[in-house]
Order: sequence, then structure tokens, then C-alpha cells
Amino acid sequence: MDWQREDLKYIWHPCSQMKDYETLLPIVIERGEGINLYDTNGKCYKDVISSWWCNLLGHCNPRINQAVKKQIDTLEHVIFANFSHKTVIRLCQELIKVLPKGLCKFNFADNGSSAIEMALKMSFQYHYQTGNTQKKKFMALTDAYHGETLAALAVGGVDLYSELYKPIMMDVLRVEAPDCFRCPLGKCRENCSCECFVKAEEMFAKYADETSAIIVEPLLQGSAGMKIYPPIYLKKLRALCDKYNVHLIADEIATGYGRTGKMFAFDHAGVSPDIMCLSKGLTGGYMPMAIAVTTQKIYDAFYDDYLKGKAFMHSHTYAGNPLACSAALEVLKILDEENIIEKANKRAVYFNKIIKEKFLPHKNVGEVRSIGLINAIELVADKNTKEPLDYTMRTGYQIYQKALEKGVLLRPLGDVIYFNPPLIIEEDDMDYVTDIALQSLKDILG
Repeated sequence: MDWQREDLKYIWHPCSQMKDYETLLPIVIERGEGINLYDTNGKCYKDVISSWWCNLLGHCNPRINQAVKKQIDTLEHVIFANFSHKTVIRLCQELIKVLPKGLCKFNFADNGSSAIEMALKMSFQYHYQTGNTQKKKFMALTDAYHGETLAALAVGGVDLYSELYKPIMMDVLRVEAPDCFRCPLGKCRENCSCECFVKAEEMFAKYADETSAIIVEPLLQGSAGMKIYPPIYLKKLRALCDKYNVHLIADEIATGYGRTGKMFAFDHAGVSPDIMCLSKGLTGGYMPMAIAVTTQKIYDAFYDDYLKGKAFMHSHTYAGNPLACSAALEVLKILDEENIIEKANKRAVYFNKIIKEKFLPHKNVGEVRSIGLINAIELVADKNTKEPLDYTMRTGYQIYQKALEKGVLLRPLGDVIYFNPPLIIEEDDMDYVTDIALQSLKDILG
């Protein structure tokens, strides 16, 4: 059977212009193992973007496989209103040991965007029920990405996803995000004091009284091109939120679970958010699940007699799904028992070193930036002026195609090539994928 043609008969792929598939047919994957994916013809692809950043411990991880197989013979699903199960309770018991201090109440959803929606609604309803009915707005950073349901799109700031839908989205107060590569103050992310934080202070001075919460991707703005900013920004933001009674929502969907070198990005700053959203690595990339975790203080504002109307009336059919919870629980066990994050941090030093050595000399590489195992290579037209490449040339997409031919899955963000591999990647694979990526870059840019 021609699986590629059959795919195109029926499937509308996400985040794709389907006309592109006329020249780059869908790659039909038959099986996976570690960082490797194998198509129906047996060709191997190195998955160094963790299949949209969710595959944490490799494809078909034997331990997670076994945990899900064991669970499916016991309980596949149960309504999560007035019912529960042992696996989800154990998961919460383990998560509370590693979460930032104060986060202790877990509300389950089935995808990251839904967790963002829950967090925004929780914050608004909290303020409404504690006498701050004027707090109806949200703040978010420029170039943010928080998902693609309407409220999540609204707090996002990447026009590629949201521009068309602005007429039907709520208005959001936009704080200018740190831009450490093109810093307008001429500072360096490695040793600055986030002088750019004045932009947030100005916004809070004007609008904090009507603001319910500010939502951020901590330290790493992913879809903006893997933009990295210093932990001090989060410390300052925590203090500002406390001063003005504004909730701090952490979107750790992409940054959690060791991606930044610590369990959560907020751990770098030593402060805690009021609400944290988790997904992606939560189940190791196995099952759709998300959580909005919050504090006792926020939870208590909803706790009252039913007829008072204070309950959080938000639900998902698959909330707390036992199969997803079994995968998530095993992920935490593997991270702990096999010292995954500690080992990944040691290999991250090597990864960043060889990427800088290989890519920085190229005439079109403006910056290599890294956090944990994540490494981003920003391509520019001119190194000195940092002028971007002409986006209509789709240079990143061309490099993506070349790398696929050579067996490496990159999928750049515009003209930012990046590596965000499973935490179990070894040095020989690092050597291989960086060689392929560099050759693909040279094939396109010379």
C-alpha cells in the first residue's frame, strides 16, 4: 500500500500548509526506539526535537511501556468527578516532592492549551470571589506562545498563529519581553541585571489594578525561536506580582521536566509561581495529559457550600486518565532512579561545545544559545548588524528538508535551527546530528 498517498487522502496535518506536501510527502513512521524513528521503508530519522518537545526518555521506553501495559489490564478510565484511582493519587504524591514550594493542588486536563485555559479562569475567578472584581485582564510577554485555543492564543504573541483570530480574542496587556540577542540596552544575558524589566514595571504601574495574572514561559520562549533570558527576570516578576496582588502563571509545558537543566525552569530562580501548567514531558510523550497546579490559598477561595456558586466548573472527559497517569508516574521514577537530569546536564556541556565550534564560524550564524540540552542557532543575513534573513526564502524550511533527506528531524522555528532532544541522547548521536545539520545548512547557504 502507498501509505503516503493514503495519508493525503484523509489527513489534515497540524501547523502545515498542505500544499507543501505535494513536494514533501508525509513520512509514515512504523516504529521508534530511543531517539530513532523508522519509516515504512526502514529509513531511520534522528528525532532531535523530541517530536514537538514531548518525548523525554526516548521512543518506546521499556519501563514506560511496561507501566502502561500493566495499568491497561486494571483500569483504562474512570469519571474524575466524585471518583478517583490509586495511580493519580500516587502521581500527585510524587509530583509534590519536586514542584516549587507552595504548589499543592492539582487540576487535570488533557492537553497544554486546556491547562492554560484553566489557569486563566482560576485566576480570574479567584479575584472575583475575593472582592477584586475589577481584575479582568491578563498580561503576557511579546513573542509568547501558550497554545492554540482562543484564550491561549490571546495570551500568546506570535502573529503566525494568532493574527487572523484577533477579532474574536480577548484583549491582553502586552509586556515587552527580554530580547537578549538584540538587546536594545546593549547588555549580555550572562551578566546583566535584566534592566529591561523596567518595561514590566511600567505596565504594572499603569494596569496592575485591573490585571488578574501575568503568564510567562519561564527562561525560554520556545516558539519565538528558543529565546533565552536570565532567571533574575523571574525573581523580579515574583516580587512585582506580590506587590500588586497579581497572579504569576508559569507555563512550564515546554520548559518543565529537565529541559532547562533543572526539573522546572522556575527552579533556576528559586521562586514559585501561583499556578503552574504542565504537559509534554509529563507523560514522557506517551499520552495526552496536562495539569494546572496551584496553591492552597487559591484553592481555598473556591471552597464553600455548593449553593454559594464558588466551585470551579471546568471539566475534561479524560481528566486524570489512569493510562496517562501510569506513564507520568513511571517518568518520575525513571528521572529519580536513573539520575536522568544530572546525566543530561553533563552531556549538555559537550553538546553546546561542539555546536558552537561547528556553527559559530559560519557567515550566517548570528548566535548559538543554550539552556540544558536545548541549543538554538539563529541564522542572520549579516553577523554584524544581526539583520534577519529574508523570511520569504523559507531558509529554515529548506534546511529542514535537506536534513530529512540525510535522516535528521530538525523542524526549525522560522530561521532558528534548534536541538531539543530526549534527555537520554548520547554523545555519538550529538556528533552525528550536528554534522548533518551543519552540512544541511551549508547545502542551502553555502
